Amino acid sequence: MAAAATPTRPIWLTGQVTGIGRRTPGLQFQWRNNKMAQRKAGSGKISAKFELKPPPYPLNALEPHMSRDTLEYHWGKHHRAYVDNLNKQIVGTELDGGMSLEDVVLLTYNKGDMLPSFNNAAQAWNHEFFWESMKPGGGGKPSGELLELIERDFGSFERFLQEFKSAAATQFGSGWAWLVYKANRLDVDNAVNPLPSENDKKLVVVKSPNAVNPLVWDYSPLLTIDVWEHAYYLDFQNRRPDYISVFMDKLVSWEAVSKRLEVAKARAKERELEEEKKKREEEEDKPEDEAVRVYVDGDADVSESD
Repeated sequence: MAAAATPTRPIWLTGQVTGIGRRTPGLQFQWRNNKMAQRKAGSGKISAKFELKPPPYPLNALEPHMSRDTLEYHWGKHHRAYVDNLNKQIVGTELDGGMSLEDVVLLTYNKGDMLPSFNNAAQAWNHEFFWESMKPGGGGKPSGELLELIERDFGSFERFLQEFKSAAATQFGSGWAWLVYKANRLDVDNAVNPLPSENDKKLVVVKSPNAVNPLVWDYSPLLTIDVWEHAYYLDFQNRRPDYISVFMDKLVSWEAVSKRLEVAKARAKERELEEEKKKREEEEDKPEDEAVRVYVDGDADVSESD
């Protein structure tokens, strides 16, 4: 069920929030321009609301694999509640106005000590990403660079399918399974995710509990499946493995995954260049070390040569 609204409290923010390539990763939520232009009475502060974005297809377009009833219930009620509750929670706080949804997710995750608005912010982001991971007539097998990397990093497409389905099926309770592009060597203690390796810049499968998503681990999400029970109960009752198989075989939009991979790689490259530039600037700013002077006792040398 959708998380209930939590009383708002001021949240003090410090520093910048950046993701891959010093930008917030993932898809951008749309903002209502007229809402951004509204000012709260007496506060003089611009207020912005996050908008519930519909799936990129009609609600009956995924039938018979995902029913219109499921979309109306899942998107129309659960997703809507996350967005509505988030807007209520952030009003009057430092999170209200001019900030992307990704920034709100990263800030409220608070290094694992989650603030009250995290669940609604992350679930709003996760659900939009989930809708855009599917398409009518989806499934099958990817092509191009995406397929090449899957075969490189998992051994074969079939082994990838097995690993992804296993992650989704074994996520205890509610949560998500993800295919991500891992461009760093982070080792996250409080998550099921790969350890650092010399072979990063690779595709990996991870799973996350409740609302947590790979943005908070600095990974770039490419594909996700929602394994909260409300995502599949109307169509599959408690048969989660059947839902997962139908999702992978009939619904996945590999075109969307391929586009996300391109973005993730470009951002990783941009961040590498920025880190190299920063390192060069730091080197240039270092004070020159005093030259090591070698003192030669000339007299001693002369006497010994004599």
